[in-house]
Amino acid sequence: MKTQAKKQISVLASSTIAFTICFAVWMMFAVIGIPIKKTLGLNETEFGILIATPVLTGSLIRLPLGMWTDRHGGRIVYFILMLSTVLPIYLISYATKYWHFLVLGLFVGAAGGSFSVGIAYVARWFTKARQGFAMGIFGAGNAGAALTKFVAPTIVVAYGWQMVPTVYALAMLVTAIGFWIFSYTDKAHHVGAHVTMRDQIMALKDPKVWKLCQYYSIVFGGYVALALWMTKYYITEYGFNIQSAALLAAAFSLPGGVLRAFGGWLSDKYGAHQVTWWVLWVSWICLFMLSYPQTDFTIYTVKGPKTFHIGLNVWMFTALMFIMGAAWAFGKASVFKYISDEYPSNIGVISGIVGLAGGLGGFVLPIMFGAIVDITGINSGVFMLMYAITWVSLIWMYMSEVRQVHVLQRHGESRAA
Repeated sequence: MKTQAKKQISVLASSTIAFTICFAVWMMFAVIGIPIKKTLGLNETEFGILIATPVLTGSLIRLPLGMWTDRHGGRIVYFILMLSTVLPIYLISYATKYWHFLVLGLFVGAAGGSFSVGIAYVARWFTKARQGFAMGIFGAGNAGAALTKFVAPTIVVAYGWQMVPTVYALAMLVTAIGFWIFSYTDKAHHVGAHVTMRDQIMALKDPKVWKLCQYYSIVFGGYVALALWMTKYYITEYGFNIQSAALLAAAFSLPGGVLRAFGGWLSDKYGAHQVTWWVLWVSWICLFMLSYPQTDFTIYTVKGPKTFHIGLNVWMFTALMFIMGAAWAFGKASVFKYISDEYPSNIGVISGIVGLAGGLGGFVLPIMFGAIVDITGINSGVFMLMYAITWVSLIWMYMSEVRQVHVLQRHGESRAA
């Protein structure tokens, strides 16, 4: 008979591994989409739709999955969800037309819904004081995006892109079985039957939930979108091959996943508000610099014209992406610390709503990225868009939180005087 502490560790480890594989599958088109784009002759917008299609399903399904997790427990929901994706993943290797990939991508995208299941499942196994750290460790499964960038390009070069779905389908099946063996059920974690679906949906009326949705659309939606887009960005902007481009893109994806546990610890120690506020400012600074396109300009001097070049070289670009990936890892953890602090009995539903918003950001943004590049021809236009979205969140957070904190502090000081 295992002790509670051992069950906690086993649940956390098995859930995190499962989420890592699910996320790797969710990001699969970031790599195999590049040879598919070349084979089918897709433009940038069509490519954006292709890589974003799995994200759509993974986003929309998060709310019902969160509700089912609250009601029936994370273990059974997680297991069934993983099994349901095995066949669609495998069938991608036989797809030949654009619509084949889009339809199968919708089914494969269900793997992305695993987050709202796992985060609620894991959180309930830990005390409030340790929930931020535990959820941060689980959320480190976002590193599955980097895993895909390490593994998939090697398979593509060695065996062709069709082998990637075959390998991933087998990995998902093995992971599902392993998760079932090493996870546990505690019915005390389920919400009571007196809590109706209508009661759960009423959370949508809470303005605080929508604010968290906005934050998460950046730190997670932006993370997903850029994780999908960066391999191609390195190829088109800097001329790398697919393996080198994917490796450099992992410099953003990897810290965006593995540092989430540290973000959870910071949120436990300093509070979700403080961490999120600084994450948004770091994002704003990085995106400002990333937005500037490669530019040549000529100045006419008394000695004749002189031409100058302004633009980020690949190493400066990669360093900024690494910093922003780390910041977003902290932000993803801090948003869910907000949820565990403010909605302890409704984690599944709230995480489903917030996760849905973040996932929709990850779906819409790659399509907008493709449209921006098609219309303007400027690769860095994708960062200009993210910069504008970050401005909105900074203003919203200042008006709804930071300014109120200052008002309360001044009110307290006046009363003390």
